[in-house]
Amino acid sequence: MKIAMGNDHAGVEMKNQIMAYLQQKGHEILNVGNDDPLDRQDDYPVYGEKAAKLVAGGQADCGILICGTGVGISLAANKVPGIRAAVCSEPYSAKLSRQHNNTNMLAFGARVIGVELAKMIVDEWLNAEFEGGRHQRRVDMIMEIERNGHLASAE
Repeated sequence: MKIAMGNDHAGVEMKNQIMAYLQQKGHEILNVGNDDPLDRQDDYPVYGEKAAKLVAGGQADCGILICGTGVGISLAANKVPGIRAAVCSEPYSAKLSRQHNNTNMLAFGARVIGVELAKMIVDEWLNAEFEGGRHQRRVDMIMEIERNGHLASAE
């Protein structure tokens, strides 16, 4: 699987560890994140957008985002059409984000969780599959909001 990874300075160390972990499992990593942990002038929206564009454009199967909390970088990624990024700080939410919301990007915070928990979160997320059914209708509604700025049924 091709996985795009984006991060700011706060996520460099964790990104490197998660990247090595995923490469050991046979995944190809497209690293579009910052590699300098001392560069505190970097801007997480840049890296969130870069990784999200790879996923939305089909160059990557999915993406992983890391910043201090995971929130800012996921907000930026979610502005790219077609992206459904979820911030997860534990494995259960990561699994359900795939099963119920068909997320294509996962985000977490290097200042919130440790690397071993991050590995568990990544494993649960990557191993989960979208269940479709009633969940597909809801994902379609999310994508309708993205396309039109609202739900037609809510008018």
